[in-house]
Amino acid sequence: MSVLQTPVTHERRPVRFVVFAIVTVLALSGLTTRLVAMQLAGAPAREPAAALAPALVGRQIVTEPVPSTRGLIYDRAKRLLVENVPTFTVSVRPADLPLSQRPDVIGRLSGLLDIAATTITETIDGAIGSRFDPVAIAHDVPEQTARLISEDSLTLPGVEVTVDARRDYLDGPLFTQLIGWTGSIDATAYASLKSQGYLPDDRIGKAGVESVYESALRGMYGVREVEKDGTGRTLRVLSTTTTPQAGDSLILTIDSREQKLAQQALDWGLKLSGAKRGAIVVENPQTGEILAMVSAPTYDANLFSRGISTADFQKLLLDKNLPLMNHAIGDIQPPGSTYKLVTGSGVLADKKLGVTETVLSKPYVQLGSTLFWEWNHAGWGPLDIKDGFAHSSDTFFYQMAQRLGIARLAYWARQYGFGQTTGIDLPAEAGGLVPTDQWKLETLGQTIFPGEVLQAGIGQGYDLATPLQLVNAYAALANGGTLYQPQVVREIVSPDGTVVRPFTPKVIRKIAAPSWVFTTMREAARRVITSRHTYNFVDLPIVVAGKTGTAEFGLRDKNGVLPYHNWFAGFTPKNVWTKDNPTGDVSKPDSQLAFAVFIYDAGTLGNTATEVAKYYLQLHYGIKQDLRLPQLLERTNFYQGGR
Repeated sequence: MSVLQTPVTHERRPVRFVVFAIVTVLALSGLTTRLVAMQLAGAPAREPAAALAPALVGRQIVTEPVPSTRGLIYDRAKRLLVENVPTFTVSVRPADLPLSQRPDVIGRLSGLLDIAATTITETIDGAIGSRFDPVAIAHDVPEQTARLISEDSLTLPGVEVTVDARRDYLDGPLFTQLIGWTGSIDATAYASLKSQGYLPDDRIGKAGVESVYESALRGMYGVREVEKDGTGRTLRVLSTTTTPQAGDSLILTIDSREQKLAQQALDWGLKLSGAKRGAIVVENPQTGEILAMVSAPTYDANLFSRGISTADFQKLLLDKNLPLMNHAIGDIQPPGSTYKLVTGSGVLADKKLGVTETVLSKPYVQLGSTLFWEWNHAGWGPLDIKDGFAHSSDTFFYQMAQRLGIARLAYWARQYGFGQTTGIDLPAEAGGLVPTDQWKLETLGQTIFPGEVLQAGIGQGYDLATPLQLVNAYAALANGGTLYQPQVVREIVSPDGTVVRPFTPKVIRKIAAPSWVFTTMREAARRVITSRHTYNFVDLPIVVAGKTGTAEFGLRDKNGVLPYHNWFAGFTPKNVWTKDNPTGDVSKPDSQLAFAVFIYDAGTLGNTATEVAKYYLQLHYGIKQDLRLPQLLERTNFYQGGR
C-alpha cells in the first residue's frame, strides 16, 4: 500500500501550492484595494490613533531650539517700562484635530475664548510651519478659562494650553511709539529668521525698539535633543545640550518724567485748540540723546501684546489721524518759517549778507506778474539778519533765497540734516524733501522756477521735514554746529548687569560754517522771543531762544484761507534759571535742552505750538507762574501769520 500511495501524494502537492498562492494573491489584492479606498474616501475618526503604527517605523532623534527669556526695557533712570509676565496661551495642533470634529471644537473654543469662529479658522488655516506645529489662537487667556480648556481634552482634541511669557507695557500709550510691541511671527519674517532658530509660534518685535533691537532682546536660544516620530511629532525630550540665555535689556535715553510732562503739555494744546495731531520732541543738544518724544494720537501697545481684535485693529487702521504712525519721525510737513534758520545760516556763511547789513523788508517781492507778499502785507523796513529772523520777514528771506539760489539752499538744508533720515534707532523714519533742480527734473520733468526758490527760502513749496529733523537742526545751532545722530537707546545691559554697549554720541557731521554764523543765528533766535512776536514768552524767568513757524497746505476754505500747521523750535542755555535771577547767554554753545513742537492743522488765533512749548518749559523748570494764553488757541480763520 505504501508503494502504491507514494505517487498519489506527489501528484497532489503542486495543486495545493497553486491553490494557496492564488488565495494569498487574492487576499492581498483585497487588502490593497481596501486601503486605497480608505485613502480616497478619507480617514475615519480613529485615524490619529491608527496613524501611530506606521509612525513607529520612522522614529528619529533631532535637535531643536529652546526659546529664551526676552530682555527688559528701562528708562534712563532705570525705571522699568516693559516686563515679562506669565500668561496662558491656547493653541491648536491641526494634525491632532480630526476634520469631522473641527467645527464643534472651533465653535466651543469660540464661546470659551470670546473669539469669532471665523477668526480661529483663519488663524489655523493661515499658520506657517507643519500640521504638527501648534498654532496659537489666543494669548493672555484668563486662568479659569485655561483650566476649563485643559481639563476638557476629550471634547477638545488637538487643543493645548501652555504657560508663556507676555510683554507687559507698564505705561501703556505713553511709550508705545518709542518701545513698540511684540507679535506673532509672520510667514515672511519666519522665512528669513528660520535659519537663526526662530520657531513658527515665536513672537518678535513688531515696532519701536522692540523691532530695532530684536536680536539683543531675544537672547540666545538653547538647543535640546528630542525624539520625533515619522510625521515630525515630538514624542519626548531626551536632553538639553545648550541652555538658553536670557536676552539683554535696554536702557533708554528717555526720561519718564520728561515724557509725562511733554505729553501733558501736548494734550493740553490739542484739547484746547481742537487739533487732532501733533508731536513734541526734546533732545540733549550736546549728545543727541532724545529725552522725550510724544506723538498724538497714539495707541496702547498692550492691545497688540494681548492679542488685538480685528475690530480694534481696523479702527486704528481707518483712523484718519493715523494713530499707528509716530508723527515725530514719520510725519513730513512743510516746516514753514522755522526753516529760515537754513536760509539765514547759508546767506551768512556764503558771504551773501553781512552780519550788520540791512535789507529792505517790502510789502511784497514781485516776479513777473506774481506778487509774493510779506505775511503782514506791510513790510518792516530795513532789517539786518537778526531783526529779519525776529520779525520772520518773508520778503527779507525771499531776497536771501534769491541771493543763494536753489542749489546753495539745498546744500545748507542738507548740512542741517533736512532731506535725509537722521538715523535714529527707530523704524519707519521719513527722510523729508529738499527740492533741487535735479529732483524736480526727475520728478516733474522741469527745473525749479524762480518763484519756487522764494518759497523754498521760507520753508514752503516742496520743502518737507519731520519734527525730529527740526529739533536736531536747532540742537546743532544750540551746540555750535555739530549735527548728532539722535538716539533713544542709551545702553544695552546683559542679564547680570554688565554694560554690553555703553552710550557713545554719534556725530553725523560738523556743519561747514564758521562759529560766528551759529552765534549770530542763536542771538537772532533769542530776539524772536524778546521782540514779543511770541507774546509773553519773554516773561518766563528763564532764557529761551527759538523760532515759530506757520506752514500752509491743502485747499482754501470758503473765505479763501488755506489751512496751516504750527511749529515752534527752540533751546535754553545751560545755566538757564535760578530762583531769583535768570541767567544764561544764548551766544554760548552750551545749551542742554532743545525742543520742537508740531501741531497739524492748527487753525488757531495764535501759534498753538508756541503755547505748548511754553507750557512744557513751565513744567520742566517747575515755574509756578502760569503764562499760558489759552485765548490764543481759539480756532479761527483770522490768524494767518505769527511766523
